Amino acid sequence: MLKIVSPKKLRSLAFLIGCSLLLTTACSSSETAAVPSASPAGGGGVTQAAKPATATAESPAPTAAAAFHFPLTGLPADREVKSRPYMVMVENAPQARPQSGLDQADIVYEILAEGEITRFVSVFQSHEPAVIGPVRSIRPYFVEIGDALDAVIVHAGWSQDAMDMMAGRNLAHLDEVYGDGAYYWRSTERKAPHNLYTSVAKIKQGAAAHKFRTDWNGPLVTFAADAQSKLTGAAVHYVQIPYLMGYFVSYEYDAASGLYKRSMEGKPHLDKETGGQLTTTNLLVLESKHQVVDKEGRRDVDVFGPNKGVIFQKGKSQAITWERKNGLLRAFSADGKEVPLLPGSTWVQIVPEGTALKME
Repeated sequence: MLKIVSPKKLRSLAFLIGCSLLLTTACSSSETAAVPSASPAGGGGVTQAAKPATATAESPAPTAAAAFHFPLTGLPADREVKSRPYMVMVENAPQARPQSGLDQADIVYEILAEGEITRFVSVFQSHEPAVIGPVRSIRPYFVEIGDALDAVIVHAGWSQDAMDMMAGRNLAHLDEVYGDGAYYWRSTERKAPHNLYTSVAKIKQGAAAHKFRTDWNGPLVTFAADAQSKLTGAAVHYVQIPYLMGYFVSYEYDAASGLYKRSMEGKPHLDKETGGQLTTTNLLVLESKHQVVDKEGRRDVDVFGPNKGVIFQKGKSQAITWERKNGLLRAFSADGKEVPLLPGSTWVQIVPEGTALKME
């Protein structure tokens, strides 16, 4: 069970944001092209995602209810969004920091890979960053997340189990190492393998070349109808999440913006392109079973649940159970009801069982 260290009470902050629930379909289906090929085949274009109503990923919804919303953030869109999201594997070794594009992701999952370092599963649908990366290889539990989201999976290399899973399920994916190098580039500012990048524009080219399905069959995300947090736990303004080998992540709540500001090892975690600090509206810390499965240190990480966790919104917290249902890792209160997200981005920290959180 997650352990809480040094809790302190703060005043909770809530402000009214008008935003309605989004609707989208939920299911998963197979693809017309999935395994790597020597060279991409020509094909049709992909559906363009609607532009956000405002310039930033975390902009609050206007007071008047919007007709359309982005499916993964609940923020206003200028038209109905049916395009598939893109899931990009982003590295988090020290040599890869600061990363590019994570500030524009709708959802980010941070999970341990081998080498005692985490990796980011970054999901893009409402924004189209021109630089995303550094891009790295994929593992089976990352594939499970992308498959459930019905996303086009973007990576550079794989473990054999991950490739077997993608091939067996005929999933849409772009692999820089085997056949899809045209949709990535190497930066001269860093040394390999920490210098591989892509963009939404490049991913769209690859998806079109492979003739991947463009319409989204993804899950319905549950957002608070009135855009207000209903969390019932203690007020928390600071959360520290220790991973392995002394490596830790922390978030500090900023009442002025209503966002959690992310830090890595005590320093603000910045985006390389903008220099801005990474933030999130919803923060989930989910305890999960982890097991090392080979001599290289590869892991099996449970991304199905159920298990324990904590959710944070607007400076408040609540103990939850989590479970993958209808394509998403969802939070549930003690009475079994789903805890809705607030409109905005979501970061999900998946940690080993027994991880001790420091919360103030």
